[in-house]
Amino acid sequence: MTGAAAGEKPGDLPAGLYAVFTTSEGMITTKLYEKYAPKSVENFVGLASGTKAWRDPKTGAMVKRPMYDNITFHRIIRDEMIQSGDPTGMGNHNCGFTIPDEFLIGLTFNGPGKLAVANTGQPDSGACQFFITAGSVPRWNQTYTIFGEVVSGMPVVMAINHIPLRGDKPVDPPRLFSVRIQRVGPEPKAKARK
Repeated sequence: MTGAAAGEKPGDLPAGLYAVFTTSEGMITTKLYEKYAPKSVENFVGLASGTKAWRDPKTGAMVKRPMYDNITFHRIIRDEMIQSGDPTGMGNHNCGFTIPDEFLIGLTFNGPGKLAVANTGQPDSGACQFFITAGSVPRWNQTYTIFGEVVSGMPVVMAINHIPLRGDKPVDPPRLFSVRIQRVGPEPKAKARK
């Protein structure tokens, strides 16, 4: 194990914006691509920290509270990905908004550890769900926005990916206890407007 899974401290990480996932199987740390997928990162950070409104599945009201606390990894495709971000655990929750796709030629599903926005298969249909790849899945290039990558905790991703399944549903869904956002080093400088 490397990184946070082996006790890496935030100061050991290069400057950047990180999301730390605490799961029932252990910790996963991802670096967020705020430069390459700014809208997707802003959306994810807002939902994780409770500053962006999303639809409560019980009341239907738009609420501001951390969305990713105490939910499950509700969908798993063996050797391909683990998916979370739905408070109902069913995979079809309407968050109350959508975000635009952000595809870059150089960001591809060429290996495990890619953090990406899940969507309905339609353009610009991503919202609150996300997934982390457990392998190379090139057919997803230019279909899902990649907005980060795992920098430590890949053994945890693989452990979640290999739990017993019925189809793509976990028999006993692994828990996502929280996602905490942390910045290492200074904020990036804002570009001057012309």
